[in-house]
Amino acid sequence: MTNKLWGKYEVILDDKNCKVKKITVNPKSRMSYQSHKKRAEVWVVVSGEGLLTQEGKTSAVGHAAIIMIPFESKHRIENTHETEDLVFIETQLGTYFGEDDIIRYEDDYGRARDNWTNGDDDLF
Repeated sequence: MTNKLWGKYEVILDDKNCKVKKITVNPKSRMSYQSHKKRAEVWVVVSGEGLLTQEGKTSAVGHAAIIMIPFESKHRIENTHETEDLVFIETQLGTYFGEDDIIRYEDDYGRARDNWTNGDDDLF
């Protein structure tokens, strides 16, 4: 388990074809608005509720929502609940799954510097 400013994640599977993570977003927290050049993602919401922003459009998500995030699509998820976690399973598909394939456009934690990340401890 890796703790982050917005919550935590656990890598469930990591091989040459995909990476799968269980991601937990803390109440009233959100990830950065970001995109990836070398991977697409599929998210399945396991529990909780929140708001998905993808390519500038925002929609409510909750249990059993399935979210497709194509290559280079700007996206973020926010936990809108006051006390309950938002949990989803993220499956990454593409040619590269490193954390240095994150381009940030907005971030609540000051990590959107120069619209890129250097792969240090800045996941999401």
